[in-house]
Amino acid sequence: MKPTNKSSEIERIVTNISRAVAEQRLPPGTRLVEAQLVSSLKANRNHVRSALQRLALRRIVSIEPNRGASIAQPSVEEARAVFTARSVIERGVIEILVGRVRKLDISLLKKQRDKEQTVILSGPREAIIRESGQFHLLLARLAGNPVLEEMLNDLITRSSLIISLYQRNNDLQCGCDEHNDIIQAIEERDPGKAVQCMSHHLNDIEMHLNLSFWETRTVDFRHVFEGDTEPKLT
Repeated sequence: MKPTNKSSEIERIVTNISRAVAEQRLPPGTRLVEAQLVSSLKANRNHVRSALQRLALRRIVSIEPNRGASIAQPSVEEARAVFTARSVIERGVIEILVGRVRKLDISLLKKQRDKEQTVILSGPREAIIRESGQFHLLLARLAGNPVLEEMLNDLITRSSLIISLYQRNNDLQCGCDEHNDIIQAIEERDPGKAVQCMSHHLNDIEMHLNLSFWETRTVDFRHVFEGDTEPKLT
């Protein structure tokens, strides 16, 4: 069935907001004011509302009564769950791809790796994030499973939110060297090695997040505000 103009327009808004989140141009907690979105995206208000509802179902946007919509702020538990889900899906993608890979597929993966390397050397942060995510999505696309690709697309977007909140520093950890190891293992048609490379890669990204600090931390409000209390007037 051919999509209607309405559904195409809603999907355009969803795609634009999702891409901005994935590239960390919309950080966690950002308020999404309908009037601003209508103006910026040159969109219909009803279409914007429908798009926000779709994004809320995908846990990319949070909608609260009387407060409106904002970019989601994943908890530590959700962060761990997202990376566990990515590990399961991406390992499956690798296993499928190794069993059907063609020379053209390897060429496309190397081309994407080279593009990523170029932006790492000279591109802005959002371009680096975009090209890194595109490498993972290309793996799913070449595996020939659109359902896995769609699921992975959402997980990569949510991963960007998690990295924005919990990364230890501003260094981006999804590097070309590990992507190259994955390509090499796929080219060798070695499923065990390829899966191991992907698992190591995702574990490395997660290890550079400060999840354990917040998972075990309790807040002592007396300590938080110690020294901030103004002296009482006598």
